[in-house]
Amino acid sequence: MTNSSTSVPTQSVSRTNNQWIRGIVYTALFGALFIVATLIKIPLGFTPIPISMGTFAIMLAGGLLGAVYGFWSIFIVVALTATGLPFIGGSGGIAKLTGPSAGYIWMYPVAAFLIGLVSDYLFAKRKTLTRAQQGLLLLGIFVFGSLILYTTGIPWLAHAVDDAKYDTLSGALKAGLYPFLAGDAIKAVVATLVIVSIRPMLPAIRPRIKKNKTEA
Repeated sequence: MTNSSTSVPTQSVSRTNNQWIRGIVYTALFGALFIVATLIKIPLGFTPIPISMGTFAIMLAGGLLGAVYGFWSIFIVVALTATGLPFIGGSGGIAKLTGPSAGYIWMYPVAAFLIGLVSDYLFAKRKTLTRAQQGLLLLGIFVFGSLILYTTGIPWLAHAVDDAKYDTLSGALKAGLYPFLAGDAIKAVVATLVIVSIRPMLPAIRPRIKKNKTEA
C-alpha cells in the first residue's frame, strides 16, 4: 500500500517537471523562430518600417505556446536585443529600441501574451474549435497581433523620424499603418490555420489546474 500511495505523487511531480522542461524548450525554439522571422523583411522606399515576418512568428508563439510561454519567448529576445545582440532584423542595441520601429517592438511581447490568452481560453476544454471559435481566434490574432502594435508604433514613428511628412496623423498612418494591414490580415489567417491544426497535437507544456471538487 505504501509503495502504491507514494508512486502517484511521484509520477505527478515527474509529469509536472517534464511539462516545465518542455515549456522552456518550446520557449527557446519559438524565440529562435522569431529571430529568424525578423530577418525575412521587405524594405519599403517611402517608410523606414519594413514588411516583416516577425509578426507572424509572434502570432504563432502566442497561439501555440499560450500566454505565459508565448510572452517569454518574445520578451527574452527583445531584452537580449536591448543588450546589443543582433536579434531583431539583424541589429540590436538601445538604438534598435529607440529607432523608428521601436514603438512596434515594445508591444511584441504584449501581443504574444494577449494572443496566448485568447488561444488558451478557446483550447482550455476542447481540442477542436467550431467555425465560430476559429473566427474568434482569427479576430483575436488580428487585433492583438497586428492592430495593437500600431497603438504605440505610429506615435513613436512620428516622434522618432525627423521628417515633416510624419508630423500629421495622415502622414504617420500612410507610413506606419496602411501599407501593412493587408499583409497582417493574410498572416492572421495563415496563423489561425496553423494554430488550429497544430495546437491540439502539442504535448502539454504546463500543469493543468485542477478545480477543487468542493467548490461551487
